Amino acid sequence: MQRYIVRRLLTAIPVILLVSMLTFVGQKLLPGDPLLDIIGPDPSTSLTKADLQALRHEYGLDQPIVVQYGKYMERLAHGDFGKSFRTHQSVVSTIKQRLGVTLKLSLITFAIHTMLALFLGMIAAVYAGTLIDLAATSWAVLAAATPGFWLAILLIVVFSVKLNWLPASGWVDPFAHPVDGIKHLVMPVFTLGILGGATVMRQTRSALLEVLRQDYVTTARSKGLAERVVILRHALKNAMLPVITLLGLSLAFLISGSVLIERVFAIPGVGRLALDSTTNHDYPVVEGIVLMSATAIVLANLLTDVLYAWLDPRIRFS
Repeated sequence: MQRYIVRRLLTAIPVILLVSMLTFVGQKLLPGDPLLDIIGPDPSTSLTKADLQALRHEYGLDQPIVVQYGKYMERLAHGDFGKSFRTHQSVVSTIKQRLGVTLKLSLITFAIHTMLALFLGMIAAVYAGTLIDLAATSWAVLAAATPGFWLAILLIVVFSVKLNWLPASGWVDPFAHPVDGIKHLVMPVFTLGILGGATVMRQTRSALLEVLRQDYVTTARSKGLAERVVILRHALKNAMLPVITLLGLSLAFLISGSVLIERVFAIPGVGRLALDSTTNHDYPVVEGIVLMSATAIVLANLLTDVLYAWLDPRIRFS
């Protein structure tokens, strides 16, 4: 297993390098001049062409794209992700200031929607063909078809504007101020987790239904075991293999892909930072966030494979 993990981490290096190259080149192809975002669209008349050229040289924007990328990779090899064009802070510290918010939001959302999706999936499979199954399945289909940004706006209109029950935007640490923190979390967590929860619920139901038809489940029932024991101890564990794949991808998406939700609810996380940095042509910050996201996805896939071996002893990695 250790050799497999090391090999997977080594094979991930070319993937991350390719992601960094595509991100670097892609940003250079975007319209706009990052220098105008640094000094403003209407620079002072005292700023001559020589001054502008000096600024371009200072930020390395006057060099060919190949040279810029080479210097970027050289810094990256020494653990230097560069500095933000706008704040002049290091990229690591800039992301670190926002990462805590995104991690808390993502992990709370992941825990809630995973428990709810697994529970609804089990109930739907056990009571397949009944009204309970129909209700759970209908909710999953409706949730999967609902755009996240539209749902977020709808929740704000209903629960913030009309009913005045919940704050429309902002962030309060739920661990420091539980009451206010939970109020600020309700709508973002629901919006962010509904799509992933619906997908996991449907996969859990499908996988569990298939397992419940297997001979070993029939044998366990014939031995007089309680239905709860048959489902939880024998069926659910074997049905979790395809579900684990979705959970791993869902966790990586929550950590790296909550851009729109953080923007709509004005949450100061990494997703909102990525959107603002892209708009402002803050290349180093965007590159740092993309590399972090790619690393999160690679680690989530690796964790998924390790969980495969833990859930099914027949799986061995050479």
